[in-house]
Amino acid sequence: MAIGVFGDVPDAAEAAHAPEAELETASALSKPLYWMFEMGHAALDPLRVMADAGRLFYRNPVNPLSHTRFGKSMSAALEMFERTTRRYGKPEWGIDETVIGATHVPVHIETVWERPFCRLLHFVRDFPQKPRRPQPRMLIVAPLSGHYATLLRGTVQTLLPNHDIYITDWVDAREVPIAEGRFDLDDYIDYLIDIFRHLGGGVHALAVCQPAVPVLAAVARMEEMGDPDVPASMVLMGGPIDTRESPTAVNDFAMARGLDWFRRNVITTVPWPHPGVMRQVYPGFLQLHGFVSMNLERHLKAHAEMFGHLVKGDGDSAAKHREFYDEYLSVMDLPAEYYLQTLQAVFIDHALPRGEMTHRGEKVDPSKIKNVALLTIEGENDDISGVGQTRAAQTLCSGLADDMKVHYLQPTVGHYGVFNGSRFRSEIAPRISDFVLSHNWPTKGHNRAG
Repeated sequence: MAIGVFGDVPDAAEAAHAPEAELETASALSKPLYWMFEMGHAALDPLRVMADAGRLFYRNPVNPLSHTRFGKSMSAALEMFERTTRRYGKPEWGIDETVIGATHVPVHIETVWERPFCRLLHFVRDFPQKPRRPQPRMLIVAPLSGHYATLLRGTVQTLLPNHDIYITDWVDAREVPIAEGRFDLDDYIDYLIDIFRHLGGGVHALAVCQPAVPVLAAVARMEEMGDPDVPASMVLMGGPIDTRESPTAVNDFAMARGLDWFRRNVITTVPWPHPGVMRQVYPGFLQLHGFVSMNLERHLKAHAEMFGHLVKGDGDSAAKHREFYDEYLSVMDLPAEYYLQTLQAVFIDHALPRGEMTHRGEKVDPSKIKNVALLTIEGENDDISGVGQTRAAQTLCSGLADDMKVHYLQPTVGHYGVFNGSRFRSEIAPRISDFVLSHNWPTKGHNRAG
């Protein structure tokens, strides 16, 4: 989760559960920021149009300049300008089929559950005949931390041949009218509980990074209530269960600044004409600034290399750059109350591992989990969630039998490699599938995978 650091607050409960009064003060200081960003973006529109037209001019094979180094350099420079100043919209999933065995199976996406801040998507595989191998249902809980759920496209594609996949598709806060109300960490957990109940129990929950905490909290609350719709297992991957373990630069930044700093410096107001006008948010453009700043040298080098690829006519390398950055630069606004409450509870107070986390005033106690198998996965070189932060769930879930708990540390991979890339496909995903199959149990008939 991309975070900005906050300052200490007189009353943690007030900061976590009723931040509206404090946000009014923040609004007075930071409200113009988003409006200024929008005006600056609008002011660049004519230049972007001119740059795109110029790019086409210098790339046209009829134009003699397109065959010269000058023409190729101009075309590359104009494309780089247009790409670095545009607003990137929500990417498409682009998953139309999957391969099961030697069979190409068509896939279509359905929305099966919806609330103002989230949709539940189902990747429906149109089998020509019922598969012989069990196809356990899996709910992938995507992070609500700046990028869209499509960042997990590779995760979905890898798991789709062996699982009936659902995924949380979080909605950009600037697209949610203020009349729909607020959304905080308690609401997040409510959404997850509602989704588990909608799916009817027995689903396998896979949480990538940030949602590891709310997934663990939701399961703990359901177990304590004796809810029959608990998942059969939960897989927590690179999540900040206990950020006191191997703290990273991200964790240190949060602790050093404190909640007040974040409230003053990164919370702003959605401007007109977005549907969420006047909603308090942590805006995507500030998050993107944080993402890029963490690895500025690498991003500058990547863009310089793309310029070289364009000049040389290396279309394949340029296409790979576009594909990565079309996803990476697509960011969404986060509801301010959710962002601040998560920072306070997870990164500053360490409420869950200290036994102090609550949901709707009720204590979250992972030791109550007795029926939901647990797999934790970490990357050896993870610089976002350090080694040991996710494994902490193994200790917290003390009520689980030993044969229902497994931990895996993947050598040589960083944070992104925990859920995507070649090591994920060849080493992590097979372990997930084996774990899920070994803890699969019958589900309600009306929700059984097709």
